[in-house]
Amino acid sequence: MFKASPSMMARLRFTTKSVNGGYYKGTRTGSMGHFDKKGNYVIDWKKVRTYVVPDDLAEFDLTPFVSKKVQPKRDQYVKQITTRTGRTVTVVDSLKGQDYINLWGDKNVEEVVARETAEEESKSGSSRPSQ
Repeated sequence: MFKASPSMMARLRFTTKSVNGGYYKGTRTGSMGHFDKKGNYVIDWKKVRTYVVPDDLAEFDLTPFVSKKVQPKRDQYVKQITTRTGRTVTVVDSLKGQDYINLWGDKNVEEVVARETAEEESKSGSSRPSQ
């Protein structure tokens, strides 16, 4: 059986900490071009990712948390918070993920209800014994 010697083990390590400068492991995203002889990066437009948007978004069925009714708040996100005393306070805060989901649910009630009924039907259908 083959057993690696300590000197060979040193060569097998491939981390940025154990290798001298110039080693870049990457993120497995692929390259968008190449370096020319002068060291400049040249973009190869055949390798660039392009994302195709459907032509008619009004009749497009897939809507993962995308709504035309939600207005973007680029500068500030203001939300109403009710305190323990019952007083409502307006707070300027950043938009968190759960806040966006709640806002999306408020604007798309029909879709939320349809999704909940579909989940209930799938649960009740899978719990029935097959005959």
